[in-house]
Amino acid sequence: MGRTNEAMDTHELPPSPEPLLLKPTSEASPAAPSRRTWKGWLLQLFVWTALLGLFAYAFYLVLAPKEKSKTPSSGGRRGVSGAITITTATAQKGDIGVYIESIGTVTPFYTASIFSQVTGMVVAVNFKEGQLIKKGDSLIDIDARPFQATLLQAQGTLERDQNVLQQARMDLDRYKAAWARNAVAKQILDDQEKLVRQDQGTEKNDQGTVQFDQLQVEYCHIVAPIPGRVGLRLVDPGNLVTAGGNANASPLVVITQMQPITVVFTIPEDSLGAVQAQLRKDAKLAVNVFDHTAQTQIGTGEVVALDNQIDTTTGTLRVRAVFGNDDLALFPNQFVNVRLLVETLKGVTLIPSAAIQQNGQTSFVYVIEDGVAHLRKIKPGVAESKSGQTQVEGINPGDAIANSSFDKLQDGDKVVPAGSKPAEGDKPAGTGTHKHDGKPS
Repeated sequence: MGRTNEAMDTHELPPSPEPLLLKPTSEASPAAPSRRTWKGWLLQLFVWTALLGLFAYAFYLVLAPKEKSKTPSSGGRRGVSGAITITTATAQKGDIGVYIESIGTVTPFYTASIFSQVTGMVVAVNFKEGQLIKKGDSLIDIDARPFQATLLQAQGTLERDQNVLQQARMDLDRYKAAWARNAVAKQILDDQEKLVRQDQGTEKNDQGTVQFDQLQVEYCHIVAPIPGRVGLRLVDPGNLVTAGGNANASPLVVITQMQPITVVFTIPEDSLGAVQAQLRKDAKLAVNVFDHTAQTQIGTGEVVALDNQIDTTTGTLRVRAVFGNDDLALFPNQFVNVRLLVETLKGVTLIPSAAIQQNGQTSFVYVIEDGVAHLRKIKPGVAESKSGQTQVEGINPGDAIANSSFDKLQDGDKVVPAGSKPAEGDKPAGTGTHKHDGKPS
C-alpha cells in the first residue's frame, strides 16, 4: 500500500518544468533575424549613396569644362550684353555679266585625212609625228617613175599630132589659093577644112592625156593642203599604197588645223532669244573657256555661228566660237567648260551670294542699322559664280548686311561686327577699366 501510494503519488506529480524553460527562448528567436536585416539595409543604403555620390561627382567633372567654355566672348554667340558677333558686307554698285555656262568640245576648223591618189610604193616620209606644218610642206613621196614614162609617151603622141595638124593647115592654105584661081574644086577645099578640124580634135585629146599624166606625177609628191599638226605616222617607206579614198582605204596621214581653232557647245533654247538679239546688233559675244576643273581659263574667243535647228531631244542649240589659240592650249576633241557672256548689266546693286538667305520661295538678307539686324526681303537677279556676287533689288548700295552667324541671327537682334569694340555700357560687371577687344576667346 505504501508503495502503491508512492507510485500513485509519483504519477500524480505535475509535468517537468523543463519544457517551460524553452518558451522564452522560442519567443526571442524571431527578433534576432530582424535586427540583422535592418543592419543590412543600412549598409546597402550607405553603399548606394556613396556610389551615387561618386557618379554625380564624375558627371560634374565631365560637364564642368563644357560649361566653362561657353564664355560670353565666344565668336558667333551672344555676349554678356546680348549682342551677336557677326561679319558684315557692304552692298556695292557695279557691273555684272549675264553668262550662259555650258560644256563644249574643241573642234578644228579643218581636218584633212590624206589618201593616195595613185597606186605605188612609198619612197619617203618627210614629216615627224606631231609636227606643226604649213600649207604646201612636203609630206610623202611615192615612186613616180612609171607615171613619168607614161607622161613621156603622151608627150610624144601630142608632138606627132601637132605636126600632122600643121601639115593639114598648110594644105588648106594651098587649096584656098588654088580655089581662088579656080584651080581646084570646092569639094576638095571643104574636105581639107574638115581634116584640119579633125587634127585639131586629136591635138586636144593628146593634150588632155599629157595633162592627166602630169597630174599623176604630181600626185606622187604629196604636200599639206592646210596648215596644222600632223598625227602619228601611218605608213613607212617601202609600203605599197593604193589609189582612192574609199571605205576600205586607210589614210596616209591626218592633219588638224590648230590656229585658229573652234569650240562647239550648246545653249538652252530659252536663251536663244537673248543671244540672237545681241547678234542682230552685230555685237561680238565673248566666250571664255576653262579646263575640266572650271578653275583655269585657257582661252578667250567669240561666237561665229549658230546651228540652223534646235535638237528636239535635248532642247538645246549648237553654237560655234572661234579662238586664236596662240599658245596651243586648246587641243582637238578636248572637253572644256564654256562661259558665254550675253550682256553686261551696269550700275546695279551687288552683294555676296552667301549673304542671301532663303525661306521657301522668299529671299532675304539682314540689314544692319544702329547695331540691330533687320530682316529685309529682296529680289535676287543675275548671279556670277566666279566672283561670288549677285545682283539684287530691295536694298541700296552702301547698306551693311550680315554675312555670317545666320543660324543664331533673328530679326531685331543686336549685333556686333567682328573685330569692333563694344560700347562702354556693354562691359561686363566687375571689369572696371579693363579693355575688352570683343574678339573670340
